[in-house]
Amino acid sequence: MPYFLLTTVVISIAVPGADPLRHPGWQLAAYGLSLPPAAATALFPLARTLESAAARTLCRIPGKELTTAPAASWAARRRTAVWFTLHLGLGAPLSGATLAIPPAAAVLTAMPFSHRLRESRWQWHWNTPDTPLWTAPVTAAALLTALVAAVWAAGALLARCAPALLGPAPADRLAAAEARAAALAARNRIARELHDSVGHALSAVALQAGAARTVLGSDPEFVHRALTTIEETARHTTGELDAVLGMLREEHGEDGGTPSRTPAGPTLAELDGLLERTRASGTPVTLATGPGSWRETSGPLPGTVSREAYRIVQEGLANALRHAGRAPVTLSLTLHDGELLITMDNPVHPPRGPRRPRPGGGTGLRGTAERAAALGGSARYGAHDGNWRLTVRLPLGGER
Repeated sequence: MPYFLLTTVVISIAVPGADPLRHPGWQLAAYGLSLPPAAATALFPLARTLESAAARTLCRIPGKELTTAPAASWAARRRTAVWFTLHLGLGAPLSGATLAIPPAAAVLTAMPFSHRLRESRWQWHWNTPDTPLWTAPVTAAALLTALVAAVWAAGALLARCAPALLGPAPADRLAAAEARAAALAARNRIARELHDSVGHALSAVALQAGAARTVLGSDPEFVHRALTTIEETARHTTGELDAVLGMLREEHGEDGGTPSRTPAGPTLAELDGLLERTRASGTPVTLATGPGSWRETSGPLPGTVSREAYRIVQEGLANALRHAGRAPVTLSLTLHDGELLITMDNPVHPPRGPRRPRPGGGTGLRGTAERAAALGGSARYGAHDGNWRLTVRLPLGGER
């Protein structure tokens, strides 16, 4: 209606003698000229949100078929403009007909029974020899039937067109897929952080507690050392757990900031502490030194590479604790051809007694491979010359 009234004012000013409010021809002209401004209004991004809500309510269209987000591309805006023009183009004449036809039908129905109506200006061309009075109620019924049919047809047409014009565009589907992929990557990253930090600590604590329980009555000094190691491991892991949970809150926006692309965490600068805690659990760990060692590098390693390398070493030691017990572990970190090469070896011992299945286990090595792949590197693991070997290559230029 606002577009129609504005157009009638413009016509009245631009065309002398025009009467858009009374002359049917000018009314049709004003109606046609009001559609382009309506289409231009629908180019605003929020128009799709409003029209999707209206279509869902009026046409009973399932919400999943429509997009309530503002139109982000010009293609989506043009589709919204087509829908809005169709919506108003059908709705305007139907709303006018809905206001005019029911009263007219009531007058036509009552005309055969009212002398005053037959003598009034409402008689039109009825009550003449060519048009008997009984045709007035029939005409009223036909008008009402036509109105109902037109409303139904318009509703069906709009319901059919709404998903195509207000549904997700290819750009919307791509954005939704990217958002799902980003959310999945964030969940996987947090799962890896929890698995590697907490899993290593629990493996060390379980090994220490089992050893302490074995010698509880015969070696109180060892029990004291084991409990001290358990306490230090738990305290250190609590700090790491707080950091990971802080990253989780940040990923969900609870801190009001933007998610961090490079989450804080331990780096190779803290490797000595990790090795000491592992040795305290009773597993000998030897760190190879010499030419090419990462400690001999002239500058610090890239932050992301250093963080991922720490987690990879942590997971490798956790696997050794779980599956090899107190077997010695040899660790090597060397720089070669722009890559950090991580190699871990430990003897393979046959299990003593039946192995207990670990629910949800087996994700650590997959997480190691994912960490390496995220930096453009690779990870290999398996039996090698009677030992279990883990080999990981991390490009130094693999900052994310």
